[in-house]
Amino acid sequence: MIPAPFEYRRATSVEEALRMLGDGGEDAKLLAGGHSLLPLMKLRLAAPSMLVDIGRLRDLSYVRDTGDTIAIGALTRHRDVETDPLVAEHAPILAHVAGQVGDPQVRHRGTIGGSIAHGDPASDLPAATLALGATFEVVAPGGAKRSIPAADFFRGFLETALAPAEILTEIVVPKVTGAGWSFQKFNRRAQDWAIVGVAAVRNGSTGIGLVNMGSTPLRATAVEEALAGGASVQEAASHAADGLDPPSDLNASPEYRAHLARVLVRRALEEAAGSSRS
Repeated sequence: MIPAPFEYRRATSVEEALRMLGDGGEDAKLLAGGHSLLPLMKLRLAAPSMLVDIGRLRDLSYVRDTGDTIAIGALTRHRDVETDPLVAEHAPILAHVAGQVGDPQVRHRGTIGGSIAHGDPASDLPAATLALGATFEVVAPGGAKRSIPAADFFRGFLETALAPAEILTEIVVPKVTGAGWSFQKFNRRAQDWAIVGVAAVRNGSTGIGLVNMGSTPLRATAVEEALAGGASVQEAASHAADGLDPPSDLNASPEYRAHLARVLVRRALEEAAGSSRS
């Protein structure tokens, strides 16, 4: 289908993009790689009156060592996250998950910030950032900045804590060098969205992010609490769907997704417990 008419503007700086968003109001949307927003526009599920193209803001494409964390610019392409040596050393699950996104064409155009800001519960990267305990840096008109923990960022279906005139500029990830980790994903065909996915990081404590188990990307808090209380991996994994409301669609019923979550969480925890990767 053809998208509804819209105004197109190209920003040359973050400050200019913020001004353009202010001009467009709540109906203005940012365009980075376009792999999340444009399909919705073609289906008329999104109809922004203005697109602000920030895809050429190269100062938002980077990976930097920031001491106990690594900072990743929001416009860093998936392929660059996948292949960056700092990410591979200090947050290898993020490099691995970035390499699972779509196909090579998508990974060379799509951005980590676009995936996060879109907030799709079926997307892999939000779950990985939840498992890692990442923080998202946001800037507003006038230069006001705030930091939003990943656990507080995803509010509803395709809804995040970003205000209409704010821009996600950076993903800050704690270093988990040498930690055990695993990413488990069940889908019908290669490159399909996951029916269920699990990202697990064991680094003293355990962080678990879930894909496609609710209306937002989620943490498996019941599993994390069970492990913190001394439960075995098998016992903790049995709580993978506790308190959650898995979606129903052509691929799976809620009951099947709950079963998959328990199986994949157990596998992820077992692999993470037995791994020490760098």
